[in-house]
Amino acid sequence: MRLNDPWNIVVKPVITELAIERIEKENKLTFIVNRMANKRLVKWAVEKLFDVKVEKVNVLITPRGEKKAYVKLKPEFSAADIATKLGVL
Repeated sequence: MRLNDPWNIVVKPVITELAIERIEKENKLTFIVNRMANKRLVKWAVEKLFDVKVEKVNVLITPRGEKKAYVKLKPEFSAADIATKLGVL
């Protein structure tokens, strides 16, 4: 798998109550990402795919073995707008 394509890095958005709460209150998007991707690659992919600026990225490995990324957008960008485009909200 090649990590030079943003769609190979960002696998899918997470759609849970907690993820939607983070969108509304913290301006954060939650994604399942490629296990080989690091924070810099996740930041690059989200900025390329959604034409936004990322402030911070946190990642963790879930008990299911997936890598989850919490992406905080800069204040001038709205996570709710991106979530609406993705069909999350």
